[in-house]
Amino acid sequence: MNLPPSHSDSSGFELLEPRIQRWIWAEGWTSLRDAQEWAVPVLVGADQDVIIAAATAAGKTEAAFLPILTNLLNRNDPPGSVLYISPLKALINDQWDRLSRLCEQLEVPVVAWHGDISSSKKHRFLKSSEGVLLITPESLEALFVNRGSSLAGVFQNLRYIVVDELHAFIGSERGKQLQSLMQRVERVAGRPLPRVGLSATLGDMKLASQFLRPGEADRVTVIESKNSNQTLQVQVRGYLQPPMSALKKPPLERSEHDMEDEESDDESSPDFAIADHLYKVLRGSNNLIFPNSRQQVEWYADQLRRRCERDGVANEFWPHHGSLSKDLREQAEHALKAGNQAASAICTTTLELGIDIGSIKTVVQIGPPPSVASLRQRLGRSGRRSGEKATLRAYCKESPLKDGSSLSDQLRQGLVQTIAMVRLLARGWFEPPRAQGIHASTLVQQCLSVIAQCGGASAADLWKNLVTEGAFPEVQKPDFVGLLKSLGGHELIVQDSSGLLLPGTVGERLINHYDFYSAFTSDEEFRLVCDGKALGSVPVSRPLTKDQRIIFAGRRWQVRDVDLQAKVIVVSPARGGAPPQFDGLGAMVHDNVREEMRAVLADSTPCPFIDAGAQALLEEARKTFNSLGLGDRCLVESGGKCYLISWLGDYANDALRLLLNHVGLSCDNAGLAIEIEAGIAQTRAALIEVGQLDANNLDSILSDVENMLREKWDWALPAPLLTKSFASISLDIHTAIRFAQKQSQC
Repeated sequence: MNLPPSHSDSSGFELLEPRIQRWIWAEGWTSLRDAQEWAVPVLVGADQDVIIAAATAAGKTEAAFLPILTNLLNRNDPPGSVLYISPLKALINDQWDRLSRLCEQLEVPVVAWHGDISSSKKHRFLKSSEGVLLITPESLEALFVNRGSSLAGVFQNLRYIVVDELHAFIGSERGKQLQSLMQRVERVAGRPLPRVGLSATLGDMKLASQFLRPGEADRVTVIESKNSNQTLQVQVRGYLQPPMSALKKPPLERSEHDMEDEESDDESSPDFAIADHLYKVLRGSNNLIFPNSRQQVEWYADQLRRRCERDGVANEFWPHHGSLSKDLREQAEHALKAGNQAASAICTTTLELGIDIGSIKTVVQIGPPPSVASLRQRLGRSGRRSGEKATLRAYCKESPLKDGSSLSDQLRQGLVQTIAMVRLLARGWFEPPRAQGIHASTLVQQCLSVIAQCGGASAADLWKNLVTEGAFPEVQKPDFVGLLKSLGGHELIVQDSSGLLLPGTVGERLINHYDFYSAFTSDEEFRLVCDGKALGSVPVSRPLTKDQRIIFAGRRWQVRDVDLQAKVIVVSPARGGAPPQFDGLGAMVHDNVREEMRAVLADSTPCPFIDAGAQALLEEARKTFNSLGLGDRCLVESGGKCYLISWLGDYANDALRLLLNHVGLSCDNAGLAIEIEAGIAQTRAALIEVGQLDANNLDSILSDVENMLREKWDWALPAPLLTKSFASISLDIHTAIRFAQKQSQC
């Protein structure tokens, strides 16, 4: 539906304000893109909610703002405003540049609002609230807390709420905060406002619509562009790690002193071969390289810079992650965007969202991708030019097999997961967000925020505005009453003689702290201690129980005790077994990915997009799969151990492990397989017990979980609500129990 904008058949173009039409001509556009053509008639009237889903660089911003600005310019009412909510300050700055070029000619103000913007600019908007306000959820929260009494004037002429990178919010504490804030904006404005969601990665449009307008998803108009015309080319390379005993020191676990010592480099590690290959194939072009940790970002950036120095050429490789200063991150962004010389960024998810960094030739993934959705988002950076293919290079490292190798190693879990994700990507599937969480931690924050905004609130007001008509409808009244009592017990709120809830001593101090406006916190670092000696620190992002086995610094440890207050995990050396990698870095694998992994292993044909090394590793995995009969059964014995392979995702597998522990079976979740310290007969008996459990009896079945305090305000929750919230966010208990019931009937 790409029609010439000057042609009378372009109905979208004809609806645009004449000055916007002239801007389009001046930009040299010969047509509106499909999403832009379809968005104009549904958005220009400001009378409906809309989701615009299109590939990166497909013109989503213009699809939203061409009709929105037309609405602002065509009305005879007082000047209107638009609230644009973004997940990142950097994205706000990027969009400010983009929108200002258009809005300057239209005399429509564009105001960025975050911590780096001067107070004078913010005050000008508050005094005359018109134009486009670009803001993060945290800054919007601060507006409610600090300027609650004046917001009616600020929002009285608000016409639209636009949410960029919608997928980045769904299913998170921050997403619940955003839902609550949108509802609170409408309450202050005194009317429903059209909500517009923009995203390149939405796996389930119904779910996205439900997020954007809870309870009224059927009324959300979805505009989904299929006109990316992007061709994907992929190569997956496989590498075999040498035995740990053959390495002087694992290259990604060296101390700072080791990194300075050239002689400590042991080039038998595949990391060096990967660095050599990256240097060979990426030099002279712009690329993004995604390892799976900040530590690996630094290591690869250092290695690639060294190779530039060795050859006497200008450095083309720049690190980019959240621990770097703003100036250093901007150096990498500028190098990519400048276009006058080649540049590659070695980065974490910091460059995954839609910050404009120009055209990228290749996206590199080292290790399994976090998710198919993440892979799709990253690949949206590549192949933007007409006729150019989106290029993915993936590098997988696998361990050598030996007596006692885990089944996950034998099945080449990382490589097979990468192949499965690429196949799903090629079919157009990616993970829908997990949006069923209660997120009671954010409910605590919103209760305190509303109380601060209004100078006090009744329990009935909080119940109505946040639960029955708000973003937390899953919360039951007894749990809400218990929550308010718990907040009182923690001195977060007090009740005066009239029944009005006010900030308590602790609540007032926390509300007035700059950290209050954020609904989320990063995974906290736990120190690992053995016999009084500190081993280091790890972020904990998965359920943790005593006797669980973990890997740290290349060794196996068993959890003996967990001190939540001191953030200490006491461990002892583990005897045998191959426990899961426990570093908090990997994303949760979806059920469909595990099913596709089974399909990859059951297939007998060569995979067309992997190299010879990867093909040899895949053949090993397929041989193991067939010899153990894993196409027909889920319980096997190998290497003296019993393994349960459910082909379920991590939410269900984590639940299954906890449930098996609950009925007395010692086991660990190694990702693809659950490793069990019992025989097949005993495991079947345990599965029968699990199948008889009541999924709603959470207090009992989750009593052994040590680290349920995961989110920012969990410490203030009453125990029953904490357990429900944790289970809704972190586990899929119902699927785990259904799986156990099915196996017990076999």
